[in-house]
Amino acid sequence: MADASALYYEPASGHGLRHDPFNAIVGPRPIGWISTVSADGVRNLAPYSFFNAFNYVPPIVGFSTIGWKDTVANAQATGEFVWNLATRALADAMNASCASVGPEVDEFTLAGLTPVPGRRVKVDRVLESPVNFECRVTQILRLTTAAGAEVDSWLTLGEVVAVHIDPSLVVDGVYDTAAARPILRAGRMGDYVEVTPEAFFEMRRPR
Repeated sequence: MADASALYYEPASGHGLRHDPFNAIVGPRPIGWISTVSADGVRNLAPYSFFNAFNYVPPIVGFSTIGWKDTVANAQATGEFVWNLATRALADAMNASCASVGPEVDEFTLAGLTPVPGRRVKVDRVLESPVNFECRVTQILRLTTAAGAEVDSWLTLGEVVAVHIDPSLVVDGVYDTAAARPILRAGRMGDYVEVTPEAFFEMRRPR
């Protein structure tokens, strides 16, 4: 495709399309299904589509929220959170936990999920989720523009200090990603992708 025929826009001036393509282009993205607890002991569970891993040793994961949400407030107050793997079987429950409700509402109850105490953190994990990361907060950063202006978005990073994996997902000592049937956010208003064995191909790094 010649450059002259490419759709070009500058985000600051708007895209002119029916829906912003950014979320669909940067996708699919892992879901940060984050459980926290408030300083008063109220559980919170919410999914965030801006989530990923950022370091191997120590393992560090992070999620970003648009606005100062209960999840960030809780993580700041307690210094802890848990990431729970969202799967196809748990898609409806994950979506239910996304409801806009007050901080006094326990989304575990709202979504019909079972809370289980963490081993290294004082935050409950989702029992039904086949993988959980117990995390301790390392940084909470407010995002800025290239010019240095503050944005109403917050990146929370946490070191993974404990991992829970359903043993059925480990085959010959290797974690089977597709066996868990994880779901990922794929843009537009409500598009998701399910990871299946058929989607995989192997490509080794050059030596």
